[in-house]
Amino acid sequence: MNALVSERSRVIIRPDPGPSPVIETERLRLRPHRLADAEAIAQSLGDFQVARMLARVPAPYDQQDALDWLNRQAANLLPDWTLAVTTGDDVHIGCVGIELRHGQWHVGYWLNRFYWGKGLASEGVHAAVERFFRRMPEAVLHSGVFADNPGSLRIQEKLGFKITGCSQIYALARNTMVAHIETRLTAADLRWPN
Repeated sequence: MNALVSERSRVIIRPDPGPSPVIETERLRLRPHRLADAEAIAQSLGDFQVARMLARVPAPYDQQDALDWLNRQAANLLPDWTLAVTTGDDVHIGCVGIELRHGQWHVGYWLNRFYWGKGLASEGVHAAVERFFRRMPEAVLHSGVFADNPGSLRIQEKLGFKITGCSQIYALARNTMVAHIETRLTAADLRWPN
């Protein structure tokens, strides 16, 4: 049951956003992951230039790592969305994830390096976040970027994320603590990327 009704106020409270959707944009299709995506995920995250910008991705990263991750996603035990970012011909090029961690919703994303600089990350993240806020309008999304990733910070700023602080977090691929710029977004602040 995705919605609860309070007897006193008749307010519908949605504890989670429901199942992962399929979302079409002008250039992309976001869909739930499949086991067949393992090779493409391994190729993308096996590139240290991608993995180094993500906190929880080990290096090296191989196809078994991708299969292990995909099997956890397929169990569908959590309210999280892990959407494959694909081109019109269903080529897997990245991921947008929205997950509940420690009682807060977090959004993360990555793209295969070949697709950087084309506005695809902004397009994909906007589509996923916009759909999430349609289902969860009162939610606050948290995110962030490593301080040495100005491209990702620009994506978030274009979408309306606000910087809330800076911390040090452990980056598995780098095997060290890294400066992390923390951000947040509400439905009211969401903007279409220019």
